[in-house]
Amino acid sequence: MDNTNEDTYDDNRVSGFLAGLLFIGGVILGALAGAAAMLLTAPQSGKKTRKQLRRKGQDLRDQTAETIEDGVKQVRTMAHQVSTSIHKQAEELQQRGQDAIDHQKERWAPVVEASKTAVNGS
Repeated sequence: MDNTNEDTYDDNRVSGFLAGLLFIGGVILGALAGAAAMLLTAPQSGKKTRKQLRRKGQDLRDQTAETIEDGVKQVRTMAHQVSTSIHKQAEELQQRGQDAIDHQKERWAPVVEASKTAVNGS
């Protein structure tokens, strides 16, 4: 796999993860909105409804905090993986460049030596 394909693959993984995170957040928010609507339409006292709404709001806050913490951990892990991959690719590219330089030195060494001999011999 060449570097461009690996970069695209890493970008697609990050994009897919973020889309999944947004989807999960939407599902949680939708579920809580449905629960709130159910509570508001339920035949019970206002005091009891407010208490349930407050409890559901706290639950939502806790679930959101957990989801965000999990998302941040996953993004950090992916960022570390991408960083490691980029570092490895840079090392490989540097080695390939050094190999090309060494090859050219070997290829042109006889010409350089012949030129030195010609200059010193004349």
